[in-house]
Amino acid sequence: MSLFTCDLILRGALLDKETPEDIAISDGRIASIGADLPAAGAVEIDLGGRVVLPGFVDSHIHLDKACLLCRCQHTSGGLKGAIAAVSQLKAEFTADDVYERGRRVVEQAILQGTMHMRAHTEVDPRAGLRSFNAIKQLKSEYRSCLDLQICVFPQEGLTNDPGASELLLEALSNGADLLGGCPYTDTAPYEQLNWLFKTARDFDVDLDLHLDFDLDPSGSLLDEVCRLTDQAGWHNRVAVGHATKLAAMTEPSFTAHVARLKASGVVVTALPSTDLYLNGRDIGSLSPRGIAPVHLLAEQGITCSIATNNVLNPFTPFGDCSLLRMANLYANCMHLSPDDFDACLSLITHSAARLMGLSDYGVMVGNAADLVVLDATNRLEAFGAIAQPLLGFKSGKQTFERPPARLFRETAK
Repeated sequence: MSLFTCDLILRGALLDKETPEDIAISDGRIASIGADLPAAGAVEIDLGGRVVLPGFVDSHIHLDKACLLCRCQHTSGGLKGAIAAVSQLKAEFTADDVYERGRRVVEQAILQGTMHMRAHTEVDPRAGLRSFNAIKQLKSEYRSCLDLQICVFPQEGLTNDPGASELLLEALSNGADLLGGCPYTDTAPYEQLNWLFKTARDFDVDLDLHLDFDLDPSGSLLDEVCRLTDQAGWHNRVAVGHATKLAAMTEPSFTAHVARLKASGVVVTALPSTDLYLNGRDIGSLSPRGIAPVHLLAEQGITCSIATNNVLNPFTPFGDCSLLRMANLYANCMHLSPDDFDACLSLITHSAARLMGLSDYGVMVGNAADLVVLDATNRLEAFGAIAQPLLGFKSGKQTFERPPARLFRETAK
């Protein structure tokens, strides 16, 4: 085999085969994958047969209201209580405050292997554009480690919140990547949806909606979203997050909704930690899981993802930004077996990347070298044990290192 020039070779990377291979990287891209690759002048890193995955994709997270537990003790009032608690604080948010809390989460996510992120950011008369401007700054300053999309949306309604629509239009004119919505908090949810679809077409941006976030199977807005998607020709450009009504429907109703979603190309994100924490509080000891079964949707060809949503705030007073932990939590809740582990991994990698419209993704020759190395030498055990990310590479450049834990044990004399 002839020598070729590259910048970096990762030796002994366990991909989707049983035998480790080498990954050669040149100019930020994967130049070759194979056994015992020869190379001249390259930096070499021996991974020792550890699992290598494409950088994780967090398709739904709220950076602007993360890390609020120290100033907001309201953590048990359900969805309405969480919205109200954050609403009281939001008017006091400064750009510096949002930046600092968002920075903590962004850095933690990067250290957990996340390399692509969609940040849902509240824009309304209380927050103004302060949070949006702070997230724009984070997007710029961390671009070497993380590709960040900004989705602006009105958390507390649109038609019932004068001034919100004007602020959203201003954000879309000044760097927002896509538009979101939250119809279930609006006094006129259908009117909000109509405005969102019209505005998305006007600005030629995708939509990502908070939708159907309860366990009452009636009153779903999924059919209306699909109808508007068909009408706008926005197939594969509309995402819905939560959609927990899907977890409470009868089998015939669930099947019908899945078929409708598939026909319209509407994609779905489950948010396991938040959905578990906020749903079913009034049911008692027989509380349901309350998470949209997105693995079943994925089996029918619908693009789906699992994402973080909230971190250390009234909506979710937990979180360490580990998408691998989030996918593992989902697998536990859905009674999934090791045969399903790869499908769950796809929900934070390949499928999530499709949901976010990422075309240059995956551990394949020619793609950007966005790679995360896990502290495991077996893919099943990496997922089942929530293996720690040890190294990350964004466009071939190392972005973090987390040395393996060392045990100091006295031996018997």
